[in-house]
Amino acid sequence: MEEKLSREEFIRKAIISLRKDGYKGIHSVYSGFNEAFKKYFPGENPVEETNKLARDGKIVIRPVKGGVMLYLPEEAPGASSADQALKKMGLS
Repeated sequence: MEEKLSREEFIRKAIISLRKDGYKGIHSVYSGFNEAFKKYFPGENPVEETNKLARDGKIVIRPVKGGVMLYLPEEAPGASSADQALKKMGLS
């Protein structure tokens, strides 16, 4: 039997897998993320977990109509191109 992903691994995989072409983030509701999280982690709240990861700097959350957008930190809008370059180079 396959080992379950951690909550962080699940969320990172969701952001990468569920985003539409040309977009760097996913909508928590319209992408199906919230429902998938609840099904994969029964009894757990996706809002609490994404907020925790955002506080820890593991993901970035931006409020939007109908929910929030979830981004990887290095791809979030507002991150400077210098910060992105340093991150890709492994220097930040």
